[in-house]
Amino acid sequence: MIKKCMMEFGVGKAAVSSSQNGGEGDEDVVVGLEKDVQQLVFKVILSEEMWLINKPVLIKGMVGMGKTTLARQVYKHAAVIENFKHCCAWVSLSSFTSRHEVLVELMRQLVTLDGVSLWLEKMDNQSLQQMLFWKLKEMPQWFIVLDNVLPEMLFESFLLDLARLSKPRHQCRWLITSCHQIKQQLFYTHEMKALDSDKSWQLFLQTINKFTSDDNKFSKELERKAKEMLKKCGGLPIAIIDVGREKAKQRLLGIEWDELFDSIDLSKTLKLLEPMYLELDEDMKSCFLHMSFFKENAIMREEKLHHVWAANGVRTGTTPCASLADRSIIEVVHPYPEMYRVKRCRMNPLLHMLSIKKAEEEIGLEILRNNGNDRPLESPRHRVIHCGRAKFNNSTNQDKFYHSTNQDKNLVSLILHLICGVDELNHSTNQDKFLVSLIFHGGGRYLDDAGQSYWKSFELLKLLDMEDFGAKTLSESIGTLTELRYLGLRNNYVEEIPHSLGGLKRLEVLDIALNFMVEVPDIINEMGGLRLLNMSDVICRKPLKVDALQNLKTLTFMSIYSWTYEASNLKKMTSLYKLGIEEIDEYSNVNELFLSLAKLKKLNHLILRGFRFRMMSCLDEIRVLHSLRTLRLDGYIARLPSANSFPLELVYLALVNTCLDEDPMPILMKLSNLRRLKLRNAYNGRELMFKMRKLEILCISELWNLRKVRFEECKIVRLKQLEITNCPHLETLPQEIQSMSYLQKFKMVTTKYIATNIKNSGLHSKIVEVDISP
Repeated sequence: MIKKCMMEFGVGKAAVSSSQNGGEGDEDVVVGLEKDVQQLVFKVILSEEMWLINKPVLIKGMVGMGKTTLARQVYKHAAVIENFKHCCAWVSLSSFTSRHEVLVELMRQLVTLDGVSLWLEKMDNQSLQQMLFWKLKEMPQWFIVLDNVLPEMLFESFLLDLARLSKPRHQCRWLITSCHQIKQQLFYTHEMKALDSDKSWQLFLQTINKFTSDDNKFSKELERKAKEMLKKCGGLPIAIIDVGREKAKQRLLGIEWDELFDSIDLSKTLKLLEPMYLELDEDMKSCFLHMSFFKENAIMREEKLHHVWAANGVRTGTTPCASLADRSIIEVVHPYPEMYRVKRCRMNPLLHMLSIKKAEEEIGLEILRNNGNDRPLESPRHRVIHCGRAKFNNSTNQDKFYHSTNQDKNLVSLILHLICGVDELNHSTNQDKFLVSLIFHGGGRYLDDAGQSYWKSFELLKLLDMEDFGAKTLSESIGTLTELRYLGLRNNYVEEIPHSLGGLKRLEVLDIALNFMVEVPDIINEMGGLRLLNMSDVICRKPLKVDALQNLKTLTFMSIYSWTYEASNLKKMTSLYKLGIEEIDEYSNVNELFLSLAKLKKLNHLILRGFRFRMMSCLDEIRVLHSLRTLRLDGYIARLPSANSFPLELVYLALVNTCLDEDPMPILMKLSNLRRLKLRNAYNGRELMFKMRKLEILCISELWNLRKVRFEECKIVRLKQLEITNCPHLETLPQEIQSMSYLQKFKMVTTKYIATNIKNSGLHSKIVEVDISP
């Protein structure tokens, strides 16, 4: 009764709303959904493809991305109305909605009740569901939209039972919108993307025109300024509309546009996003908070995220990134071949802004930037420093800087204090001793010469990340950070790793990859706590005895000539899961290597790299690695191993820069468990014939001579995703893709001439997701 009274007087949100026109409150401003609408209407909702027949459809995306608007455009589309006549229903849900209310509303909209509508409220759920199912079985077609389904509603079994009601020839469609992934394998999921800069500007312009009742015109300079301002909205439609409304109101008060485009207030949108954070469990909240350590719009590696979380004591479980992606908190940029894995991801700028806000409130995050607007905390727990691009030099005089502003100078002084131990900066060390995390974002700035370090004041520091910072030297006193768990030195100019790192017994992650020709002393075997060691192009005066690292799970990349890999010693490496070996040439004894690696029972992922322009030696003995599921061969090889020489359980194979003269397909087609294949600069021939029934993902790139691709027995092929990039002589698509019933995604990057011909060919007309560029 309280809820009913609240709704009557307009307090709170109604539990259920419905409309034959697709819900209440239609927005007049809609931009950037034309392609999505066409795709969903003609390639999904009205599709006759068997894999889509009666399959539930999910529109998924973060809060404010326009899921309801898209669903409404589909629901009201002329072709949908014509096809389903009056057998349509739309139900908008909220956190108050019960299953009983949904069933009652569906009955009211889909079934002629002949005056018995009042009885529905008194019926139990089982009776209502039986009656609804019985009625729907008799209907040749129907279209139902459930808007804003939440995971706690537990509708999955109900939705799937409803989807199974219809006969194969019936056209029955079920569309739901949600921020959450629901039964990924059973639903077709349409993932909504943020608007690009041009579409963001169009939406903003239409919004201010609507509220000012004027057709506003802007100079190129003002448009550029506005687009720069709108970047903060991250392409989120609801944020752009809110900003547009606010700017329109301010304009009506007489403020000039030039002034209005100087700043932006996103507090209203952040408040709208906050419930998403509050709904997370404690572990997921911790993951979300620590993503504030990264740059805005950064492409994040799943591996790094896991280790950052672990270094701060966050219990992540087995698939935290996948869980965040399922909740639309992160966007998957590059998925792993394995299900529930995310190789690379990004976070929307507004969610990143929210993570910073919450981290400052809840875990003592301090952010220092070169604009000088930040106020240092008294006792920060986590510090992120954003540096400018100016170069400075402290080799002879700490006061001699090369940068443009006083704010830069203050920040440089702080950096020199933290890294170089410049004691005269009057910076209290009491602030440092509480720090657990210290992260630098360099943006190109670097130290030409580092003095004595000041690391001794960071007594509790567990995470030190200087990736992309531009550091050239590290002091030996960094070994005093005895609590350190994570040390990130990736992509710098570091020439030598300090010997003192051997004393970091609790260090779990050491990432020194992409430091060109960095010298690594013989200390690795002393770091018994290491779980991940990333490096490449290292100089080792003595072979590294990594076999002593019993906890090591990931080791990339180890030169085959800088490693002692006797089989008797490798038995100790009981945890190694992923291994990268480089500098393999025709003189390398890979047979002995493979026999030794066979002792690693958990080895699942292997990467083999060639040495410069030399040819890799014969790989036939790789078959002894029985547990291998992922294999990447990167480098020139004369021939592939025979089909019988590949590991039997191989699921993912990548051939990169192999430059094969002999067609690899007669061998690859015999790999019975292969699900994903990547060919990049892998083959010099002109034609490829695929006959692989279980292959699901195929990526072809940089095959410079390729003229023709064919698929045999295409009707039973299970290929779901096809990607072709930078094959300049491949001017046509294989005719067989028209008959591939499972093919859902097709992406092609080629010349403008070929792209135009491919788009006009119509061969891809049945594929749901098509991206051909330019």
